[in-house]
Parts: sequence; C-alpha cells; structure tokens
Amino acid sequence: MTDSRFTVPAIRCAGCIAKIEREIGSVAGVDAARVNFSAKRVAVRHDPAVDAFDLLEEFRKIGFEAQIAAENPLAEDDKESKLLLRAVAVAGFGMMNIMLLSVSVWAGAGGVTRDMFHWLSALIALPVIAYAGRPFFASAWMALRYRRTNMDVPISIGVLLAAGLSVYETMTGGEHAYFDGAVMLLFFLLCGRALDATMRGRTREGIGALLGRMGKYAQVVGKDGQMQRLGSDDLAPGMVMQVAAGEALAADGIVEDGVGAIDNAMLTGESKAEPVRPGSEVHAGSLNLTAPLRVRITATSGDTVLAEIARLMDEAGQSRSRYVRIADRAARLYAPAVHSLAFLAFAGWMLAGAGWYHSLVIAIAVLIITCPCALGLAVPAAQVTASSALIKRGVLVKDGSALERIAEVDTILFDKTGTLTLGEPVPELANLSNEQKSIALALAQASRHPLSRGLSKALQAEGIAAAELSGIAEEAGQGITGRIGETHASLGRPDDASTEIASLLRIGGEAISIPFSDPLRPDVENVIQDLTGRGITSTMLSGDRSDAVRDVASHLGIFGRPGMSPADKLAELERLKEQGWHPLMVGDGLNDGPALAAAHASIAPGTASDASQQAADAVFIGDKLGPVVVALDIAKATMRIVRQNFALAIGYNVLAVPLALAGMVTPLIAALAMSGSSLIVVANSLRVARAAK
Repeated sequence: MTDSRFTVPAIRCAGCIAKIEREIGSVAGVDAARVNFSAKRVAVRHDPAVDAFDLLEEFRKIGFEAQIAAENPLAEDDKESKLLLRAVAVAGFGMMNIMLLSVSVWAGAGGVTRDMFHWLSALIALPVIAYAGRPFFASAWMALRYRRTNMDVPISIGVLLAAGLSVYETMTGGEHAYFDGAVMLLFFLLCGRALDATMRGRTREGIGALLGRMGKYAQVVGKDGQMQRLGSDDLAPGMVMQVAAGEALAADGIVEDGVGAIDNAMLTGESKAEPVRPGSEVHAGSLNLTAPLRVRITATSGDTVLAEIARLMDEAGQSRSRYVRIADRAARLYAPAVHSLAFLAFAGWMLAGAGWYHSLVIAIAVLIITCPCALGLAVPAAQVTASSALIKRGVLVKDGSALERIAEVDTILFDKTGTLTLGEPVPELANLSNEQKSIALALAQASRHPLSRGLSKALQAEGIAAAELSGIAEEAGQGITGRIGETHASLGRPDDASTEIASLLRIGGEAISIPFSDPLRPDVENVIQDLTGRGITSTMLSGDRSDAVRDVASHLGIFGRPGMSPADKLAELERLKEQGWHPLMVGDGLNDGPALAAAHASIAPGTASDASQQAADAVFIGDKLGPVVVALDIAKATMRIVRQNFALAIGYNVLAVPLALAGMVTPLIAALAMSGSSLIVVANSLRVARAAK
C-alpha cells in the first residue's frame, strides 16, 4: 500500500467529510480515506497500481475539486485566505455605506427621495454581492452541479433572492428593498470563513518550519576530488558531503572522516552536544558544532529522519481532527431543513392567498433568519475571549478548538529538557578563581558549543572580563585552545567517560572540571502537586539518558521513561488514547513534534523550536510551568460558556423561526435578528474572562 495526500478546499462540514471518506474509501484499490478537516486535506491509502491522478477524477465524480498536496505545506498557494480577506473588506465597505443610505428610508423618506436611495443602494450592493459572494456562490454551484447540497446552497439562494427582489422593488418604485440585509449577511458569514482560513494557514506552518531546519545545500566531493555545491533535492545516497563547522546537515549519513560534536537536540531533546567520529550516524537538520566532517549520504530529501518526523506530524494532525467537528452533525441537517422550511412557507402562504410577492418575501426571511451564525459563533466567540484571557496569563492559544480538548485532559506527558527543566546548561563556578574565570570566558566566547555558550553567559552575568589570549583555535575533539603569554589554555570535554555534563578547563598543567546542571523550572514541584490534586496523572517521556531522567523523576515523584524516540512518544500517546485517556503533551524539542501533533491537546514553552511551537495547540511564556495549570482551568470555564451559547442559539431559532413562518419578519428584520442572536452569544462569551479569574 502507498499513501497519497490531496488538498480539497470545498470541505465545509461533517457531510463533506462523511461523503469523501465513504465514497473515496470504496473506490477499487483504495484501502481507506481520511479527512483532515482543519487543513482541508485528505490522506488516501491505496494500492500502488492506483495512480494518484486517477483519484483526482474520483473526487470530481462526487463533487469535489482536489489537487495533489505538496510535501511542504508552505508550497501550497494560500489563494483562499487572500480571496476571503478581500471579500470581507468589500462586504464591510458596502454594508456600512448601504446602512447609511437606509437610515433616511427608515426615517420616513418617500417618493422620489426613497427611490433615489434605493437606486444608490443597488449600485453599491449588486457589485458587492457579485464579488463578496463568490466563495458561497462557487461552492453552492459545485455542489448543485454534482447533485448534492451543502450549507452554502441556502445561503446563496437567500442572498440572491433578497437582491433580486430588492431590484424588482427598486424598478417598480416599491416601498421596501433589502440590499442592506443581503450585504450584512454576507459580511458576517465572510468574517467567520476568513478566521477559519487563517487558522488552517497556521497548521501548514508547523511542518514547513520543521523541514526548514534541513540544510538547503551541501558541498559534495566529486569523482575528480573537486568540491561541488548541490541543492538538497539533488543529493543522492552514496555521495560524500563535506560539512563545515557551524553548518546544518542537508541529508542523513555516516561519518567517514573527522572527529567533532553535533547539536542533535532536535531529535533527542538532549542539550548535551553529541560527539561523533568515523562510523557515527548523523541526521539532516543536525548542526555541526566543532570541526569539518566528511559524511557519506544514506538518505536524502523525503527519506530522512527529519522528513519522517514531518510525515508523522501530518498524519497525527489528521487523527486529531476528530475533535474539532463541533456542531457539524447539526450543520449536516441544516441545508435540507432550511430548504424545506422556506418552500413550505412559500407554498403555505400562496395557498393562503398572499400572492407570490408576499410569499417570496416570507420565504427569503426564513432562509436568512435560520442562518446558523449564532450556532456557528457559540464555540469560536468563547474561544476568542478565552484566548485573550490566557494571553494575559502568559499562554498563547494558536487553535481555538484546542480549548475543548484541553478541558477534557486527564493525564499529562512532559518532556524533560526544556520543559520540566529550563533547557539551559548552567555552570557551577564556585571552584574557579577570577583569573581562571577570565581565561575560561575568553575561550568560551570563541566556541559555538552549547556548554561554551552557557558558560559564557554565566561569566558575563558575573561581570567577568575576558582575558587576552593569543592563538585561539578550535581543534577537532579537543575543544578550544589558546595561549595566555607562554601558558597553554584549553576548554573542552573531560578525558573520562563520565556521563556528567561538564567542561574541562586546562591552564598550563592545571585541570579544573566545570560541572553543568539543567535546573528545574522554579514552580515545577507546585505544578505537579496541583495537577495531582485535580486527579491528573503526570508522566515524563524523554530522549535523555537514564540517569538524568531518573534523578528528575525521583525528585518530582513521577514516573519517567528515558531514551524515547519521536516514534516511541507517538506510540505511547496512541496507546493511551486507545485506552480511553485524553493526554496532554507538553514538550519543546523537534523530537516532540509528532507527539505534540498527535496528543489530544498539546502545549509548548516559548523557548521551544519553531516546528514544535507550530505543532502545539498553545505556547506558554516565561520560566514557570504554572501557565499549564491556568490553561486547564480556563479551558474548563470556556466549555461551560460554550454549552450556554448552544442553549442561547437553539433558543433563538425556537423563537425566531415560527415568527418568520408566520410572516411577521421582513428580510431586513431577519438579518438584524440573525445578527442580534450573534451579539447575544458574543456578550455571553465575554463572561469567560470573569469566570476564569
């Protein structure tokens, strides 16, 4: 079996999801189809004999235009977001001007004056509707073309009928025109679509940030021994690349020549640099810290470990989409229910002798007043308010739907380095004299090694001035060397094989060990206790070595698992979810990316890698871990408000729909009522800020 991914912009609701997964999944040679609702993507697992281009035609047969998705989501053109933003701007401009013209009509203007304002409104409204309504009209036409329906069909019918009836009224000198209601409806609906498109755009950035860590070019040794600069896409297994100090690897490989150290934290989460020598395995995206290395390529481009992590993140995001289908079941029934109500209203009033004009006005009012804006705002309005409250408390929520999942969390998985700890090696300097500190600073400033950077930062914070050294050089496997006068000085790794994180400072014949520690976040013990008091279990999953994990786990009184690879963490999360748990993943490294994407909900610290921040649902700022508890509390308060919003939205329809059917509501009043119900839901959502205090 092979996997193909498709971008399907027309996915709007649960009906679309069910149709695609059912129909595409039943195509001969297809094992399964799975929709990623938030990203508008479909993953299809199929027999290699089935061509991906043939599947495009299968999508068209069921009424969906699809494209083969790019491996890098950033390569996908974001035309939809740009179109929606322009449409919002045009609809907003038109709405404000038409409402201004309508004031005079509402105030009692009649005769020629009223007709003039109606014509001016028409001149503004018709181009605005034609341009701003395109997202709805195109979607509705595509649905009808393939003999299906969606939420955009009744919206399009309502807007077009209101505009057409208003033109008729204007041409015949009628008293009422409903241009304001039609444009107002488009504006509110477009605002919701634009916000949704913006959120989906963010989901693409995570994988793009991850793939961006891979080196773009490599110096490859040619058959004649000459160096040749090639792009990462032009590399092939078997080639030999020369990797300079400070350069990111563009492919996976095996070190053939050279001794040095690499920063491999993105894969292991370990802050300690990893020594490499001939025979060592290295991966794309790792940073060569010390000396030049010659590496024989074993995997390139989409076959690297880094690309595999990107695929895991994409697939994990698809499984997570099951939790963001709030109100979709109701939306699935929306279109046929609204069409039936509007038709019954028209037919009923015609039979009652009201005439076609009055019957059509009532049918339009029914179409507009049943627009599920209040229902659609029930969740996002509360989410936006909660997100604002969280920002003030140091938590940035990137995906509003994550609040629902965070509220359901019953177990938390923590990474160690950079999550429970600060992720910054801090040296112990008590055994150094000021002169030794000065020499150590001069050496440390010349190195890119993480321990050297930590040492330099600590010494500068003490106000130490760097000594004047000569002949400073970085030697492979030996660290930084130099001379102070006639005395030799060096800063490098200890001679023994101790697992302790340390640097060895040599000045002449004297050797001083400088141990490093990775301190816990200042409030981590209180946070673990608070979570335990809430009945939430805390576990540590780390790629670090056993002794480091054991020490932290023992200190905090939690269970810790060392040596966890990205796939291991992902497998553990899947195991917990299969058992009915709702895990929250808190991690910072690129190695945590798949787990952050796969978890029921996820949070990353502000110091996390770009890809991890993008994969996570939320990011907390500062050295303290307390914002994780704050996020849990506010998420629970948010869901209480959401349930109230649903009750208000349903109550609005229970009251408004009978009035529209009874002919007591005009299209303008229907648009105002629809907007009013939305405002009530928004006002109730503002209570989240108070409930979260």
